[in-house]
Amino acid sequence: MQDSFDPALLRRQLPPLSAAAAAEGDAQVQAYRRFYALAQRPGLRSRLGWVAAGGRRLAVQAWWRDSARATLLLLHGYYDHMGLYRHVLDWALAMDFAVLACDLPGHGLSEGAPASIDDFAEYQAALAALFEAAGQLGLPQPWHLFGQSTGGAILLDYLLGGAPRPEIGQSVLLAPLVRPRAWGRSKLGYHLLNPFVSQIARRFSDNSGDAAFLDFVRHDPLQAQVLPTAWVGALARWIPRIEQAPASAQRPLIIQGDADMTVDWRHNLAVLADKFHGAEQLILPGARHHLVNEEAGQRARLFALLGERFA
Repeated sequence: MQDSFDPALLRRQLPPLSAAAAAEGDAQVQAYRRFYALAQRPGLRSRLGWVAAGGRRLAVQAWWRDSARATLLLLHGYYDHMGLYRHVLDWALAMDFAVLACDLPGHGLSEGAPASIDDFAEYQAALAALFEAAGQLGLPQPWHLFGQSTGGAILLDYLLGGAPRPEIGQSVLLAPLVRPRAWGRSKLGYHLLNPFVSQIARRFSDNSGDAAFLDFVRHDPLQAQVLPTAWVGALARWIPRIEQAPASAQRPLIIQGDADMTVDWRHNLAVLADKFHGAEQLILPGARHHLVNEEAGQRARLFALLGERFA
């Protein structure tokens, strides 16, 4: 790996988003972008700074051209961060979209205990802060919502919570989390361990067919190395609330791989079909969980499907 950066130093040096334009030439910002292949392109504006969300500093990043016709608001999955979504960035810029993303609490460059929250409401606060950032930057409408895994769960929660903001366009849920795979066993383990430990060591999974991506993640300096029991407890309280929520008139696009060993995708798709009547569900044969970082052939199929629906 090249162009290493100092995560702790960059986190400390991040300016408020309102002042981020002045920091675009900062050596740590540039090293971070090179490390994750988020390099600049001619005519492309960018910002990397923080906004307040739930009492924390939330790292937010934007890329756009003056010609952008819409904005993609991107929410990453559990253990992920903005730096891992360069394929989405490349596709969205080719579609003439602006892109706005954040690192969720406890992830990447954002503040918070590693990979932990006490309640899923904290994720809604992060989404609200992302909306505020889009408005602050004057990013073009409509604002399309795009969530991978836990990011999809955040959007699911938002869409079921009432009428979305008028700026919102299409919503895309990629391998959305409702229940993880083997949830019954995981929940039992949580109840047994929670009185005694606050976290356990993380076990990395092969959630993509791209071997280079899997190796990169295992050496990524922004990866949390623990699974906090607080996060599992928050999930355990969130799942029944979502599964019992009334149906919505919204019709998100739902894309799922049938080789996904991370979420209980058959159960999840049934729940989503009940919540969003008539919503389109697309299955990618052979695709694993991390759809935006699958092997090249699967990624090409994914972005071709998205391109057809956003043409």
